[in-house]
Amino acid sequence: MKQTNGFTLIELMIAVVIVGILASIAFPSYQNYVRKTGRNEAKAELMDVATKLQRCYSLYGRYNDAGNNCKVFEVMEAGVITSTGRGFYEIDYTAIAASTYTLKATAVMLPQTADTGCTEMKLTHTGVRSPEGCW
Repeated sequence: MKQTNGFTLIELMIAVVIVGILASIAFPSYQNYVRKTGRNEAKAELMDVATKLQRCYSLYGRYNDAGNNCKVFEVMEAGVITSTGRGFYEIDYTAIAASTYTLKATAVMLPQTADTGCTEMKLTHTGVRSPEGCW
């Protein structure tokens, strides 16, 4: 009798089911990881702009214009300051006065726009960060 090599349909179906189960567990974890990475990029950019504003305040005693000496403010004229490395968030400001500022990171593309609760992250001159669960 001749022996046949290969897989039976049952063996193939079992392998497909196992791969499906593993994928259903791994894919949501991967999506969550990607969202957290995007949030970290937004946090880093917010902190970078805040550092530049603090430097301006230390030199000129105010966060805004300071006689066009503050290079951060020149970049901010259009409203959008910068975007994160992969472009998931845009960093802009909602208010800049002589002694206060509020920076905002807004999600502009997937997967960050699907990140409920963290589509908009804010940082103020006092270090208040919102929403808390995103930081």
